[in-house]
Amino acid sequence: MTATPFNLAIDALDLTEFGRVAAGFGTGDFGYVVTPNVDHMVRLSEEASFRACYEQARFVLLDSRILALLLQWRFGMRLPVCPGSDAVAHLFSHVIRPQDRIVLVGSTAAQAAALRTQFGLQDLRHVDPPMGFIRNPAAVADAIAQVESHSPFRFCLLAVGCPQQEILAQRLAQSGRARGLALCIGASVNFITGSERRAPAWVQQLHMEWLYRLLQSPRRLAHRYLVRGPRLFTRLGRFRISVRRPQPAGP
Repeated sequence: MTATPFNLAIDALDLTEFGRVAAGFGTGDFGYVVTPNVDHMVRLSEEASFRACYEQARFVLLDSRILALLLQWRFGMRLPVCPGSDAVAHLFSHVIRPQDRIVLVGSTAAQAAALRTQFGLQDLRHVDPPMGFIRNPAAVADAIAQVESHSPFRFCLLAVGCPQQEILAQRLAQSGRARGLALCIGASVNFITGSERRAPAWVQQLHMEWLYRLLQSPRRLAHRYLVRGPRLFTRLGRFRISVRRPQPAGP
């Protein structure tokens, strides 16, 4: 019996192209961005609920240079890489204006204040769900209600880790009340505010950013990079990868 394939559509957008798409998205519609890396691919192969989050995403950006190499090796595909951390930094530097409403979900009050100061943001709203909120239906409902109370927003930055941020993005889409573009951004705010150091550019170009992060936080990341990650080699062949062009921006 042939195993059912895992379908994954990836947007062929590099950093500059995504910046243009995000800049034009507007506040008349809602969509969210997910960023597949090796860990996400393993999760996609294991969890139907996570696959559903991806299926409803408006944009799927290839986050990982290692994953890009694997896709080229296995499928002969050459796809542009648009790391989530770079995409968020690009938005702050080139797209977001001081008067834009930005909603930050997760991170700390100090990091929210640092973003306001660093980029002169006049309308950044901070939503801080409790630890483990995704397992508490009331806490999830409260987080959704808080985000929706700040709608319409230009961008909503979901910084509560995987898969919490993807689940929250999907729930916001299903609720149908929020307007603006949400991004699942992981640790991006840590890098932008300096609370966590990003790998130097030359390390990134050598596709070794994962090792740099592992050496910085071995206890936190060892299982992810050394145990979970290698599972992808036995599962990659079950993926059916397609490439899509960006959907039209909202009004």
